[in-house]
Amino acid sequence: MMELRHKYDLELLLNCMKMVRSSYYYYEKRSQVVDKYKDIKDLIKQIYNHHKGRFGYRRITLIIRQKGIIINHKTVFRLMKILGLKSLIRIKKYKSYKGEQGKIAPNILQRNFKTAKPNQKWATDVTEFNVSGSKLYLSPIIDLFNGEIISYELSERPNFNQIINMLKKSFKRIPDNPNLILHSDQGWQYQMKQYQILLKEKGIMQSMSRRGNCLDNAIIENFFGILKSELFYIMKFKDINHLKSEIKEYIKYYNNERIKLNLKGMSSIQYRAHYYQNYL
Repeated sequence: MMELRHKYDLELLLNCMKMVRSSYYYYEKRSQVVDKYKDIKDLIKQIYNHHKGRFGYRRITLIIRQKGIIINHKTVFRLMKILGLKSLIRIKKYKSYKGEQGKIAPNILQRNFKTAKPNQKWATDVTEFNVSGSKLYLSPIIDLFNGEIISYELSERPNFNQIINMLKKSFKRIPDNPNLILHSDQGWQYQMKQYQILLKEKGIMQSMSRRGNCLDNAIIENFFGILKSELFYIMKFKDINHLKSEIKEYIKYYNNERIKLNLKGMSSIQYRAHYYQNYL
């Protein structure tokens, strides 16, 4: 009706539409109202798409605020709902426990995941991926200080060399006798004598979760859940090599770009740099 207004008399149009004059002016006024959140909606979509749907309303709110825009997280939540945008859910991990294969270390960590400095508490585990019947195993070490992936190794079989290679990479990041705890579950890899000797020679204390208690290693469990929900289950992979490439790219993104609420809205690398700039 609005588009016909300039061609025909208003009274004629109202009679045809059986509409009262007040209703016409009400809808005309509404049509002229500008969406005051249009720019914010565009920014939300831009942030959401840049992070490939991995961020929920809290992280998107932080990024918007970092751009100097004052906005309430409830507003961002409501706008994302209008736009049909939401973060993805998480899933559980591959289990590596195969009974007692060697010496079980005590649970030194005792779920005390907080640490004031980098390289005081690390955690490790193995998770499994399946692409068209072919499997890929990821073995990372995570620093509990800032959630940074210190080192990792990808393998098409869950063999012991994968663990050794990961350890050797991580050792390059720290001096000998670093006053560091490395926590794991009771997976067969971590019960191996050679693994325990390598830790001892480097001066690292070994800690293990209690049997069947995934909460004892919750930080790295959480990382696996994030990785799978933000990468593995939102993409289709041609083959294992494609998956390997994407995991490498994701870990780089995770360390450098993916902000965390508990790190004051910084990424792992940014938070580590912040620590060294302000506390050393």
